[in-house]
Amino acid sequence: MVLESLISPLKAEREPWEMFFIGLLYSSTAIVFSLWIFKESASLVMVFLTALAAVPLMYRTLRLEEKKGIKIEKESRLLKEHGRALAFFMFLFFGITTSFTVWYVLLPSNLLNALFGTQTQTIIEISNRVTGNASSYSVLSKIFLNNIKVLAFCILFSFLYGAGAIFVLTWNASVIGTAIGNFIRTNLELYASSIGIAKVASYFNVVSIGLLKYAIHGTPEILAYFVGALAGGIISVAVIRHDFKTKRFEKIVIDSADLLTISLFLLLLAAVLEVYVTPALF
Repeated sequence: MVLESLISPLKAEREPWEMFFIGLLYSSTAIVFSLWIFKESASLVMVFLTALAAVPLMYRTLRLEEKKGIKIEKESRLLKEHGRALAFFMFLFFGITTSFTVWYVLLPSNLLNALFGTQTQTIIEISNRVTGNASSYSVLSKIFLNNIKVLAFCILFSFLYGAGAIFVLTWNASVIGTAIGNFIRTNLELYASSIGIAKVASYFNVVSIGLLKYAIHGTPEILAYFVGALAGGIISVAVIRHDFKTKRFEKIVIDSADLLTISLFLLLLAAVLEVYVTPALF
């Protein structure tokens, strides 16, 4: 009850940057308890506990956004209002991802497999699917279709479980945090034997590259998942509260359709950036 009561949807929309620190707190608390009590299954338990702390806030937000969909007539203004919720969701995600990254970099190596073993295996499987002699168009198709599959899960989880999509998004945060943390940790080891002021810049350079490498395409991709989750959640709340044949419900469906269109565009943009832009820069 303590973690879920730290901030309300209205306050989060007014000061979305605070959600970054909420994300740090949620995930760090989950990691500590996972290693302490469920060490053998820590890589999944930490995701579950992090999502569990965020579920009440996300559900209250979905109810608030559904009410906005009924009261606000102009679609452009409604999308702008949804943008406030999406902003603090993204800050929450960045906080969770940053937490997982920092823990990966700082923890001793003997704990990494227990805490990030499942995520590491997932990264290897994804890399094997998109690498090889395939053309860039083939890779683009695979990445885009895989992202659509994740989006479908977000919508389905959000529709069936209300705020259930937060589990999928937290899992993605753990995978991205593992990938960034592994990149930073691996490259820092190259400089570990060197001591001196001249190497300080190298440390900062590795961290910056590690973050930018995934942020370029990861930001629109995760935003797309949140937009899809918001659409599914709004419909879920509307189904519970309204008759299917009312004009209010029709308005909610139109609003959700607009959100889904935006999410598909963002996923396509993310796939293009991941295939053509990120490899060119890194």
